Amino acid sequence: MKRFDYTLSVAPMMDWTDRHCRFFHRLLSPSAVLYTEMVTAAALIHGDADRLLRYSREEHPVVLQLGGSDPTMMADAALLGAQAGYDAININVGCPSDRVQSGQFGACLMAEPKTVAECFRRMAEVVSVPVTVKTRLGIDEHDNEAFFSTFIDTVADAGCTHFDVHARIAILEGLSPKQNRDVPPLNYPRVYALKARRPELTVCLNGGVRDFDAAKEHLQYVDGVMIGREAYQNPWSLTRFEHLVDPAFVTTRESVVDAMTDYVKRTVGRDHVQLKHITRHMLGLFSGEPGARRWRRTLSENAHRPESTAELIASAAASVAAV
Repeated sequence: MKRFDYTLSVAPMMDWTDRHCRFFHRLLSPSAVLYTEMVTAAALIHGDADRLLRYSREEHPVVLQLGGSDPTMMADAALLGAQAGYDAININVGCPSDRVQSGQFGACLMAEPKTVAECFRRMAEVVSVPVTVKTRLGIDEHDNEAFFSTFIDTVADAGCTHFDVHARIAILEGLSPKQNRDVPPLNYPRVYALKARRPELTVCLNGGVRDFDAAKEHLQYVDGVMIGREAYQNPWSLTRFEHLVDPAFVTTRESVVDAMTDYVKRTVGRDHVQLKHITRHMLGLFSGEPGARRWRRTLSENAHRPESTAELIASAAASVAAV
């Protein structure tokens, strides 16, 4: 079974961490474990699995996140992911969206730990790569240590040894998915307590980790930190987080621009990929730097134009250099 360093990872984020985003993030952090957007098991089995599972070899280690609650379907989807070469399969027990709840998976599954345990068991039987779980601390009125511990212990008893924990509960009634990322308060001590109580488990903390010093502090108590919105909105921050694993890592924005230009040249026009599908993930590359607004404007105003090519990225970078 594959083993790799989970000290640093980038969270699965719907509509954000697609294959183009992951390629970009890999340039900024050679060590981070990257996660796909959540893909439903049903979509893989009944849809275009080849398209949904497509990725670049440079993305490794990369984890496929699956959503679903039917053990047989989840096992079949996990097998497809393993056969496609993903390094691990992750079960989504954290997403609070209405669409996910209607499908009886995501955060609402915290109320059904035996179902999650059975999904894990069936998936682990058919794949040789690790199967992991991403969860919240609780749901709705179940904001307590006992509920969280029961969930973890039930799934761990099925054999799961790795949990990514978003350090908030999910409020399924009354809050939107966006509000669920901010309104429920962070409770890091409950995540720390899990690692202290079950030291044999791999526990990675997610939620509100926005700077290197905070990440380093968390690592005194847990095995890994998972960076979410900060990695997307301020992608250059990944070069600093990378130092959690490789203190000697150095790169430049210019080299990232060059690599993304090459990626665009070999990717756009294939499989219906358009320039805007790639550049939208790059808008924050110069965040906080002089010329950042010019960079964003050049890309956002021109990437959708049919005549635009990979040279648009170089042009945008030149506008930054001119400041």
